[in-house]
Amino acid sequence: MPILKVGDRSFAVEEGTKLVLALEDHGVDILHRCGGNARCTTCRVEVLEGDLGPIGEAEAGIRNAKGITDDHIRLSCQVRVVADVAVKPLMTVSETGMDPGQRPQA
Repeated sequence: MPILKVGDRSFAVEEGTKLVLALEDHGVDILHRCGGNARCTTCRVEVLEGDLGPIGEAEAGIRNAKGITDDHIRLSCQVRVVADVAVKPLMTVSETGMDPGQRPQA
């Protein structure tokens, strides 16, 4: 199983799990306001180590629309964990005071 690292925490994740769900299921503070539909970009993470694979069409479209050009910034609702990776959530419930949003579907 791949290892997902966030800050000083690491946990094994079933291969193919949507990153946003892996984060949420392990108690990581992260927003996902649009429910995993690649519309809001609140679930952005910075990839510190590892690779989350190619950017898909839905993710590319919203990244372009929102002016996100850094390849190390990914939408956690649009990628699946397939190898060891270290990430940092960029928008959190505790920092924004916002409701996290509807749980994305697997």
